[in-house]
Amino acid sequence: MSPFFVMSLLFGLIFGQAASLCAPSEYTIHVEKRECAYCLAINTTICAGFCMTRDSNGKKLLLKSALSQNVCTYKEMLYRTALIPGCPHHTVPYYSYPVAVSCKCGKCNTDYSDCVRERVRTNYCTKPQKLCNL
Repeated sequence: MSPFFVMSLLFGLIFGQAASLCAPSEYTIHVEKRECAYCLAINTTICAGFCMTRDSNGKKLLLKSALSQNVCTYKEMLYRTALIPGCPHHTVPYYSYPVAVSCKCGKCNTDYSDCVRERVRTNYCTKPQKLCNL
């Protein structure tokens, strides 16, 4: 093997690992219910980052299943439940949310992920805010 080939191979392996930066990332969710007096700001972790993908030049020749691209998604997650303060007795004051334990680059699973481009959303409180650090 030529030294150029070996160096190219090593560079590709190193760059490929460094370029896929998919990991748990801190995120704040703002949760409020119309019936409750407060908005709850919950600090959690989500999967975020960049995954290496390849775009095929032969798109018309391949099946749609072969064209799926990798996204940063949950490898392992758990759910936690928070209590929204200031809710009347007739309202369920609980909110369950996912916490990313570990992440991976893989196909998007619509059972627990939004796999389309995210619309512009506001993530803020309209009521007085309480912070929840779990």
